[in-house]
Amino acid sequence: MLAYLIRRLWQMVPTMAGVVLLVFFLFKFFGGDPAEILGGLNATPQQIQAIRDQLGLNDPWYVQLGIFVKGIVTFDWGKSWATNEAVSQLFATRMPATLTVMLPILAMEVVLALPIAMWVAYRRGSLADRTIMVVTTVALSISFLVYIIVGQYLFGFQLGWFPVQGWGDSVWTNLVTYVPLPALLAVLVGLAPQTRLYRSFFLDELGQDYVRTARAKGLGEGKVLFKHVLRNAMIPILTNVGLLLPGVFLGSFLIETFFSIPGLGREVLLAVNRSDYPVIQAVTVYLAVLTMVINLLTDLAFKAVDPRVVLK
Repeated sequence: MLAYLIRRLWQMVPTMAGVVLLVFFLFKFFGGDPAEILGGLNATPQQIQAIRDQLGLNDPWYVQLGIFVKGIVTFDWGKSWATNEAVSQLFATRMPATLTVMLPILAMEVVLALPIAMWVAYRRGSLADRTIMVVTTVALSISFLVYIIVGQYLFGFQLGWFPVQGWGDSVWTNLVTYVPLPALLAVLVGLAPQTRLYRSFFLDELGQDYVRTARAKGLGEGKVLFKHVLRNAMIPILTNVGLLLPGVFLGSFLIETFFSIPGLGREVLLAVNRSDYPVIQAVTVYLAVLTMVINLLTDLAFKAVDPRVVLK
């Protein structure tokens, strides 16, 4: 296990180096001129030149690359070009709001999708199975933006059950007041693909020989499903959850924008609109590191779920 862990961590180094170089050169040679964007349409050439000097954009590319790499190693991402706020402070202040919204969404999607998918897989071909598959297909065909607009109009303006927008300083107040509506809408959207995906995982396991053997030995359907089928289906399920986790830490652009949640997702969207390169570069590298770490933890979780898994 230790040798595998060390090897995987070592393999992250060249991957991370490739990400850093790609991000730097894409923004350096293919992005627009930040000085012109920050200066605006009425800026004079002298003002643009002063902005370039202030941001260090006139330094040779290898000097800028060295500063960029040093910032990554020392966790000093610099300051936002648009707001002059430290990027590290931006992460620290926006991340709690993002996690407050996204963690309940992910938990509810997984907790609800698993039993529903197992039930419809067990009753494959029945009217209930076909009905749920039709409903999930229709749900997948509708844009999340439509859910947000209809949900805000119905539950916020017409029924008055939830506030449409807002955010506070108390985590508990946010969870019980401002999170329910966006979480409800997000779960309604995310439950459909998760249910269909998990159903296919359970169907694959239900067709295996060990299921027929367990039934032939007289085991009840509950034990067959929860002790054998669920455990063997957990590896692809964990893989899927691992793919969803980076999005939890990045946030949702639509949710945070339309519900005025001061999270990281909305901040990234603002940074893109303002061509705030330090923020965009930091988020890109941060997401790459987060994805690699989550993939490693997911692989280690395979071993915990199924001892037969051999980590090589």
